[in-house]
Amino acid sequence: MITIIGTGHVFNLAEPVSFIVKNTWPDAVLIELDKARYQAMMDDYNGVKPKEGQKMSAIYANTAKYQQKMSEQSGSKLGGEFLAAVNTGKLVNAAIIPIDTDAMRVMNEMWDEMSAGERMRYRLSSFRDSFGGIHKVKSTHRKFADNETDYVESMRKRYPTLVRKLIDERNVYMAQQINEYSKQYSNMVVVVGDAHVEGICGLLDDGQIRKIRLNDIMDSDKMKRIRQMIWDGRDTLEG
Repeated sequence: MITIIGTGHVFNLAEPVSFIVKNTWPDAVLIELDKARYQAMMDDYNGVKPKEGQKMSAIYANTAKYQQKMSEQSGSKLGGEFLAAVNTGKLVNAAIIPIDTDAMRVMNEMWDEMSAGERMRYRLSSFRDSFGGIHKVKSTHRKFADNETDYVESMRKRYPTLVRKLIDERNVYMAQQINEYSKQYSNMVVVVGDAHVEGICGLLDDGQIRKIRLNDIMDSDKMKRIRQMIWDGRDTLEG
């Protein structure tokens, strides 16, 4: 069984993610972080002073700064759902496995491969988003949840390099990691950004997949049903 949880990294989702991990008793918890980001997260949690490492590129630093700002506006800690998944996973003796590829390298490649027009559209969008705040993030989430396929295809037309580098290629890489670890672990929880869920699931070898989407977690009534689904040992919200 693979339970894949779609999250939003700037929302306060620590409690529901922790509940899902705790009550599914996984052998392994896989998270959408690369090894460097995972270590940085754990060092910060444990109060370890950051080591001097690779200098952040401008595109990566600006993205991180924006996400941090949105997290603060939503009253959460950036990537708090990952930390909750890790800590709860450790409590149930699950293996903790970061499965993402190097985030800074991917962002740098994306920027280098973008056309001038795509870069300009990206800059203008980032500028507008900086004024929209967390309300703009929530509005974007609702549009995505209402019609995921159309939303992604619209993004692909405007930002083909961004979608290819940040979504498509990472979906392939993370799905490969999940498929490999599924040979070793029979019950896994995978925590990734919601935009990755469908793409990853379409590439998995294991047919027994339970999907829990961001839209479900953020709806109190649906989250109650998820809790009952897990307590009942069901695979889906239906039935």
